Amino acid sequence: MSTETPPSRADTVVIGAGAVGCSVAYHLTELGAEDVVVIDQGPLPVTGGSSVHAPGIMFQTSPSKIQTKTAHYTSRLLSDAGVYDEVGGIEVARSEERMDFLRRRVEWATSYGLPEPQLLSPAEVTEHLPLVDKDEILGGYYSPTDGRVDGIGALQWYMEHSTASFYGNTEVTDLDVSGGEINAVETAQGRIDCERAVIATNNWGYQTGQLAGLDLPIAPVEHQYVVTEPMDELAGVESSVGDNTTGLEVPGDRSIAEYMSEGPHQPVGRDQDHSLYFRTHGDALGMGSYNHETLSVDPEAMGKNSEEHQASVRGFTKEHWETPTHRGRDKSAKQAFDELLPATQDVEYEATENGIFVFTPDGMPAVGETAQVDGLWTGLAIWWTHSGGYGRILAEWMENGVPRLPSGPVDTGGIHVRRFEPHAGEKDYFVDRGAKRYEQVYSIVEPRWQPDDHRTLRTSPFYHQQKELGAEFYQSGGWETPQWYESNADLVETYEDRIPDQRGWQGINRSKIEAAEHLHTREKVSMFDMTTFSSIMVEGEGSQAFLQRVCSNDMDLDTGQVRYSLLLNEGGGILADITVVKLDDEEFMVTTGGGNSPGIHGGHLEDEAPATVSVHVEEGAKSTIGLWGPNARLLLQRCTDADVTNNGFPYFSAKQMYVGDVPVIALRVSYVGELGWELWAPTEYGQRLWETLQDAGEDLGVRPMGGGALSSMRLEKGYRLWGTDIDTDSNPFEAGLPFAVDMDTEFIGKEALETAREKGIESKITPLTLDDSTDIMLSGRPVTKDGDAIGYVQAGNYGYSIDESIAYTYVPTEHAEAGTSVQIQCEGETYDATVRDEPLFDPTRDRIIK
Repeated sequence: MSTETPPSRADTVVIGAGAVGCSVAYHLTELGAEDVVVIDQGPLPVTGGSSVHAPGIMFQTSPSKIQTKTAHYTSRLLSDAGVYDEVGGIEVARSEERMDFLRRRVEWATSYGLPEPQLLSPAEVTEHLPLVDKDEILGGYYSPTDGRVDGIGALQWYMEHSTASFYGNTEVTDLDVSGGEINAVETAQGRIDCERAVIATNNWGYQTGQLAGLDLPIAPVEHQYVVTEPMDELAGVESSVGDNTTGLEVPGDRSIAEYMSEGPHQPVGRDQDHSLYFRTHGDALGMGSYNHETLSVDPEAMGKNSEEHQASVRGFTKEHWETPTHRGRDKSAKQAFDELLPATQDVEYEATENGIFVFTPDGMPAVGETAQVDGLWTGLAIWWTHSGGYGRILAEWMENGVPRLPSGPVDTGGIHVRRFEPHAGEKDYFVDRGAKRYEQVYSIVEPRWQPDDHRTLRTSPFYHQQKELGAEFYQSGGWETPQWYESNADLVETYEDRIPDQRGWQGINRSKIEAAEHLHTREKVSMFDMTTFSSIMVEGEGSQAFLQRVCSNDMDLDTGQVRYSLLLNEGGGILADITVVKLDDEEFMVTTGGGNSPGIHGGHLEDEAPATVSVHVEEGAKSTIGLWGPNARLLLQRCTDADVTNNGFPYFSAKQMYVGDVPVIALRVSYVGELGWELWAPTEYGQRLWETLQDAGEDLGVRPMGGGALSSMRLEKGYRLWGTDIDTDSNPFEAGLPFAVDMDTEFIGKEALETAREKGIESKITPLTLDDSTDIMLSGRPVTKDGDAIGYVQAGNYGYSIDESIAYTYVPTEHAEAGTSVQIQCEGETYDATVRDEPLFDPTRDRIIK
């Protein structure tokens, strides 16, 4: 630790010396990075950020694998450092719906490797937490390795055990990003030239990003915490309050830092039915509340430390503690605590705060190198719970090019800072969406839940036709995407005997129309709106050589040829699966999915392209229809003079042609396992393209098809979905995609794949089908063999064409042989299932190639 003036140059500058910044610096230097400087506007180690006002409670279990994995890594790291109290964590249920949720907790913990998760009876809860009134609860979920981190102690440990240099009271005034790269960090103490920088300022993330011209969607929000006076029920417990921060410079109310530094002796607790949590502080009790209306903070007005307050702490608002202001709760925080913990009813509070932390629009962290500024990285919207893990991931990413934990590569699609849509940086948008995520922190969110604000931001040219057809719109990447169409309700009666009922949690927000659209497409022909998918134009001298370097498959293509390939990172992890179309010499169209794909995948190609190659991400520039089904050729031939016979237009080829009077790039590919084409047209022609196909195909039974049908159809065929079945945590051999790799070519990640092939594949993706149930399996649920977890569900749906419930999972290779019996735990039930060969539908591809 240093208190001197920062140097004028460093290889790496980390901005922010809180939980994330210190973790990044520690892990960077542990991996061998030199000349790392960490700066913070506040004093060290009590910076005035959220890391030092947080009570440090760590509940590790999440429906997200990466959140659970980073939490567990953090708990182990800080436990070994001696700054973690492993007292266990208990979440209580005051409703049957919450008990169902706690059963999901057990399943997620089992899937992701947390030790000994268990459900407790009310009496067992009170054995651990005697202040809880057992008559108020139905049970609890216990994770024995949950606990509490000593925030100030952990920051001190990081600083003492890292070779990085730390400088407090150093305010950042500007970022020099000229030439599209980070050149220097300007501070009130002078300029620091650097090769790379990390924004780890959390509550100030938006403001710091603005210095680089970035609109980072980081929304600060207040939530409440109180610490009681010493309680008779906790008498006899030793307390160091008054001595915990002796000798430290503490901005604002020292009592907050004092109490946050006092550890618990009982398990940390949560009452999510009322958006509450609690822990002991020696002989006092701390109680936290999200049980109030969202108190958003202007991200441009976070402010600074003063003698009166820490910069990320606001004054306690008594009305939000004593009045029910949360839209989803009918009791105030105090009333709910008084019922659950009766001993707290008449106690006084020794310390109170409205502490600030942050949310992104989707509630997940923002990690990685920014698309706009080379060398500028972010580690934002991260809590203490996950800070150690994300610091390790970011350090590995920066140093070695592969985001990973010691347990292996990790899936970055849901956390990458590049995943955000172009509109996400608009302040009203991300503040509103952040407020909604705050509101949902402890809520039970239904499967396929959809927001109701900031809708119709992005619509395809087909939107008005879709509305008239009764489309049920879901929002993806800001796009309105039909999940099913009410105009197809008549098809349900046609296929009624082939559509099983879906009950319980698995059936929420589903429609039988999705199944009917699936079956109709297999028998007739359907149009699917692919406008959310992205085309990336790659042109210029050296384009083919460039694509060969970034693509795992052979890019020696003839004009009009289409090839499926992967983009890999240096570790052989799958960054994307793509389709490459050669349009002309040194002119290619690369297609990939929607959502976060344009920013992540397009950004990767832009980063890797040489100066002679132009990479243009055409997000929204083309309107695209997937025309699929047995009648697809007959319908398309009616609309074009081009030869669309099997000989004239073979599978995995492309033509530039006209459909009616609409110019299209037609690809003969299919994501549903049926004869068909993708028709890519300029956006302004989209409405006419839809009308042309619709009018020409009425007697052929053409119908619109939504995303629900696409999901079940692609799973029957075993077609992969990036971010669900494949990502940076799997390589092509594990993912069953060796055909997308040509080891005779040179490409990024080849060396890692050679090593993996020599070592042997330890796990493999495989489909399972349920033996005697039509229920749909949900992602993240454990797959077991002889009682031991061997994997978890990556994706599940019902295969209406094969009349079986399907789940895809990665399992150890010794369990991947077809016919192996396994079990799946889902919603408190155990289902017998069988490993199957893939594809489950049309293995000879007769329906596609004809």
